[in-house]
Amino acid sequence: MNRNFVQELTWRGMIHDIMPGTEALLQQERVAGYIGFDPTADSLHIGNLVQIMTLVHFQRCGHKPVALVGGATGMVGDPSGKSAERNLLSEELLRHNESCVRKQLERFLDFSPGLTQAEMVNNYDWFRDFRFLDFIREVGKHITVNYMMSKDSVQKRLETGLSFTEFTYQLVQGYDFYWLYKNKGCRLQMGGSDQWGNIVTGTELIRRKDGGEAFALTTPLIKKADGTKFGKTEQGNVWLDAAKTSPYHFYQYWLNASDEDAASYIRIFTELEMEAIDSLISAHAQAPHLRSLQHELAKQLMIRVHSKEDYETARSASQLLFGNSVTEDVERLDEKTLLAVLEGVPTVTITKASLASVATVTDLLSEVTQGQIFKSKGEARRMIEGGGVSINKARVEDAALAPAYRLLHNRYLLVQKGKKNYYLIVVS
Repeated sequence: MNRNFVQELTWRGMIHDIMPGTEALLQQERVAGYIGFDPTADSLHIGNLVQIMTLVHFQRCGHKPVALVGGATGMVGDPSGKSAERNLLSEELLRHNESCVRKQLERFLDFSPGLTQAEMVNNYDWFRDFRFLDFIREVGKHITVNYMMSKDSVQKRLETGLSFTEFTYQLVQGYDFYWLYKNKGCRLQMGGSDQWGNIVTGTELIRRKDGGEAFALTTPLIKKADGTKFGKTEQGNVWLDAAKTSPYHFYQYWLNASDEDAASYIRIFTELEMEAIDSLISAHAQAPHLRSLQHELAKQLMIRVHSKEDYETARSASQLLFGNSVTEDVERLDEKTLLAVLEGVPTVTITKASLASVATVTDLLSEVTQGQIFKSKGEARRMIEGGGVSINKARVEDAALAPAYRLLHNRYLLVQKGKKNYYLIVVS
C-alpha cells in the first residue's frame, strides 16, 4: 500500500492498543475494516470524530472502510463506559437515526464505486431473524462465562448491577465481527480503547468457529488537558447536526481549545500532513496570542462538517463580539446566526410604538428600556460622550440625536456598552 496506516495513526497519536500482526497484514494487502457507531441519536457528535477520522485515514491508506450502524445493538445497550442501562429504542426510530448518520458520514468517507469504496451496514439486518436458540447454539457455546466475566466492561458494573441483556452484549458485537468476516471479508475491527474487550471477543469467535484470523486496533479516549470531558459543554454534546449545535457554537468550541489541546486535535481531527502541522505548531509557538492553530483547526472542521459558507459566516459572527466589526458585518448575519452569537446576552423587549416616540438616544437607552441598560439619562449621556456606546456596531456620536437606526431583521437593535457589555433590544 502507498501509505502505512499504523504509522499514520501513530504519529497522529491515535493508537492505544493493536493486535500483533495487524500492521503486517495492512502492508501486505487491501483490507476491509470496520467501526461500529451507536444509532441512538439522529446525529453523531464530536466524540465520534476520532472513529470517523480513523476510517478516513484507513480509506486514504488504500483500504476499504465499513461503518456499522448498530441497529440491533442499539436495542440492547453497550455497558462499556456506562454506569447505568440505557433506554431501548424502536426499530422505526433506529432506522431514521441510521439514515441521518449515513448523511453525516458521507461528508467524510467516499462511498463512490471503487476498490476502497466505503460501505455502511446495519447489524439489525442479520440479527432481525436470528432466533435466540440458534444464537446460543451458534455463538454462546463458543465463548465461556469465565472469558466474558474477565472483561473490564463487565467487572466495572458488577457492583452497581448488570443486566443479562448488557452482559451478553459482547457476544452480539463479537458475532457482528464474525458476520462481517464471513460476508464482507472484514479482517479488522477498530474502535475506542473501551471497546477492546468486545473487539477481541469477535476475533476469538472467528478463531473458534471458523479457524480464521482477525485483528484489532483501538484508539485512545480523548481527554482535555484541563481534565474536563472532551466534546461536552454546559449545554451538553457538541453535535455534527447544525440543528442541534449551531455552526457558530461548533466553530467556537474549536476556537476556544487550549494551546495544548489544539496541538493534539489538529493531528487527530484533520487530514493535514505532518509537515503542515509541524509548521502550524511552530508558527503558533512564535505568536500564541494570534491563536493561529485554533483558527486553522476550527476552519478545517467547519468546512468538513458544515460548509465553507458556514465557516465564513461563523468567522464573521465571531468578529461581532470579539473583533473590530462594523454595521455592515452585523447586517450580513442571518437571524439564526445572530441569535446564536448573542445567546446569553441580556435582552430588553420594547414596543414599536415606544421606539417611534423616542426623542433621543439617551431616552432609548435609559427610560424606554426601563433602566436595564443605563440607570439614568445622565449615565447614558456620559458614556456616549466618552465614545463608549455603539448601536448595531456604529458608535453613537451625539446623545441628543433621535435614534434612527435600521432594525436588524426588522426587530433587533444591538447595543454595546463599553468594550464587553452587550444588550439586545427586541422590538415587538
